[in-house]
Order: sequence, then C-alpha cells, then structure tokens
Amino acid sequence: MERRDFIKITGAGALTLGAAAVGCAPKKTASATDEGPEQMVYRENPRNGDKVSLIGFGCMRWPMIEKDGQRVIDQDAVNEMVDYAIEHGINYFDTSPAYLMGQSEKAAGIALSRHPRDKYFIATKLSNFNNATPEASIRMYKDSFEQLKTDYFDYYLLHAIGSGGVAAFEQRYVQNGMMEFLVKEKEAGRIRNLGFSFHGAPGEFDELIGLHDSGRYHWDFVQIEMNFVDWNHADGRRNANASYLYEELDKRGIPIVIMEPLLGGRLANVPDAIARQMKEREPDKSVASWAFRFCGTYPRVLCTLSGMTNMDPLLDNVNTFTHFKPLTEEELEFLERMATQMMEYPIVNCTDCKYCMPCPWGIDIPGIFKHYNTSVTEGRYAQTQEQKDYQKLKKAYLVSYDRAIPTLRQADHCIHCGECLSHCPQSIDIPRQLQRINLYVEKLKQDTL
Repeated sequence: MERRDFIKITGAGALTLGAAAVGCAPKKTASATDEGPEQMVYRENPRNGDKVSLIGFGCMRWPMIEKDGQRVIDQDAVNEMVDYAIEHGINYFDTSPAYLMGQSEKAAGIALSRHPRDKYFIATKLSNFNNATPEASIRMYKDSFEQLKTDYFDYYLLHAIGSGGVAAFEQRYVQNGMMEFLVKEKEAGRIRNLGFSFHGAPGEFDELIGLHDSGRYHWDFVQIEMNFVDWNHADGRRNANASYLYEELDKRGIPIVIMEPLLGGRLANVPDAIARQMKEREPDKSVASWAFRFCGTYPRVLCTLSGMTNMDPLLDNVNTFTHFKPLTEEELEFLERMATQMMEYPIVNCTDCKYCMPCPWGIDIPGIFKHYNTSVTEGRYAQTQEQKDYQKLKKAYLVSYDRAIPTLRQADHCIHCGECLSHCPQSIDIPRQLQRINLYVEKLKQDTL
C-alpha cells in the first residue's frame, strides 16, 4: 500500500504508538513534548528494563592522527568525546573488532573504563568475515573482553549477516559451533543481549527472522540500516527497505538499534537544493538533525547510532536528543519528498564504512566514492559541455580529485579483481562504479563529456 493511500484510508487519528504499517507516523513518546524534554531521551528495553539513550555513540569513525608514519586513533580526542557523551547522558557505545583496522575496541576500552561500568552499555560484534573457524571466532570473542576491559557485553551482535541468507549464517555461526557457544555465554551472563546486524535483501531477512519465529534462536535485538532515504528507497534487489524491516521487527516486539542514520554522512551533507528547503523550515537546526529526528520518531527504535568524528557532531546530536521533538506526519511527508529528490542524483550508495579496505592494489575505494558523491551533492559536478561554468567545474573536479586521492590510489588503477565485492554491506558493484568514475574523469580530461 502506498503511503498516501494509507493516510487517506486511516486518517491521522488512527495512528497508534506501536503502529508498524509502512510509512505511518508514531505518536510522540512520553518523554518528548512539543518543546522537547531538555534532557537526554531514553528508551526502555522491554526485555530487561535497560534505559538506553536514544542516541548512541558509533565507534567506527573515531578521530585519527598520523603517528610514526601510521594512521592511529587519537586517544586523547576519544577520551574527551566519551567524557562529554557520558556527562550528557549518552550511555550506548557500539564497536567491533573490525572497525578502524582493529583499533576501535581498544580505544573504546581505554576511554570507557575510566568511568563506572554501570554508566554505559557496551555493544560489540563477532566480525568473523575472513576466518570463521571455531578457533579464530572464539579468539576474537575473547579478545574483545580484553580490548574493552570488561567481563560482560551488554549487547553482542553477529556482524553483518544477511547476504547469502541462512546458508551464509550457518557457515559463519552454526557449523563451527559458535551459536551454541554464544547461547551458553548468554546463559552464563557474559552476554546480556544477543542479536545481529543486518545487510541484505527482504527474502534474506525473512529467513533470518524465521529462525526467531521457529524458536530455534531468540533474537533480543536487531540492528538495521534506517534513514529517511532507505525507508522507502533502498535497493530492493540487494537491500531491504527500512520500512519493511521496521514493520517486521515491530510486530514481533524486537527492539531495534539503528545504524547509518546519515547514510555515511550523506544526509548531513545533502544537495544544496534540499538543504535550503530544510533550513527554511528549521533555520536554527542542522540538516543532520532531520535525519536523527526521523529515526527517533519511531517507538520501536531503542537507540540510533552516530559515528561522530569530532566534537561538532557530538554537540549537535546532544542538542537534538536533549530537546527532542518527534516528527509530525506532515514533516515525515516532507522528508519523503526530500528522499525522492535525492534519488535523482547519480551518487554511489557508499556509507564510508571501509569494510572494502585495504584494497590489495592500493585503491582508495571509499575516498574515491566520497569525493565523487560530495562533488555531485554540492553542485560541483560537470555534466555536459553546454552546462554553465562547465570549464570551471571540470577544472575544479580534476584538481580536487588529485588533491584528495593520490595518483596511484585512483580509480584507473583498479584491475577488477573483485576482492572487495564480498565485503561491501551495501552490495555495491565496486569495480563497476570505479570504472564509471574513471570513465567520467577521462571524459573530463579529453573534453568528450
């Protein structure tokens, strides 16, 4: 059923707090008034009573610095951000052994262990993509305790399952005995909540949630990609619409944790035409706040993760969720129009997660996509020689490309080995997109666009 038809049939008065129909607007939560609560908003996990901050700290994008010729996490900056986050009510921190080339958990453990353990919830993952043997998987699990300086995990996830459906799940977690092991760890209290993060198509989600329905496994929570673009406009062949995932989890009463509320930062840096419309409505609010309010409006959402790289987004997010106002039905309709407009831009659906890295041939895959997407959304994208300021736009793209991406790491060096394909949670045909961008660059250089 189309969103407009649903509204026409039911009317706004029929919308209820637990409504799961695709596109419906939930009522405001008890902790959010028209003026905002002026304190951090918390959602209660109905399964165990945890009071979880509606905004959580995603530890995939810690600030980095150069040290002894290596890119390492800026621990001082991380400590400062974590201190501010906890002081202002953020209590959910999500990490993984795979984040930032294996550095994220250790940095999180150093920063968090300086605070009382009951002041925060730790979420981490079994990220056994490359080696799912029982020995390697158990070693990864146990290493996470050491890195995070804890003796229990509040929320533990099977990392990025979905692609390949139940068959892939069986290979990574069942045939090696890991599900049996993790269930016993939960019974022993070392895992408080067991769930999974999902990337995949609707049918693959149905298979995984079917394991819950059958009673074979019990999912305490599920982490999904949800934002106002992916709500109705995800690639349905390879990735499920968030509206479908939300509905299926909501009707089962399974708490939801949100990842990629900003689509890898793209919803904080929307095209100028869209940003102007948002600022006309909320001149004193950031563009990013629209995306976070969208996620927080839906009551089954337990926590919305934000990968904050410095104090600026942290301050903005704290402000959004300490003066939280759920979106109205009219505002949800407005964001749907903005999402439709965004789909008209020729961007690559990359969220800058860096799971594709390191490329064996040294290609800076996320850097190339980020530079291209930013040029498109900021209107610095030459499309045709008849375009106004074509020569200026052409020169700006080529110069900025060379500055952003070292020559040996640019798209023309991709040999289409396909090593990156299985690692991309967005199921992007990375070699093909690199080829497309390289062709665009060559046309600019040769004036054949």
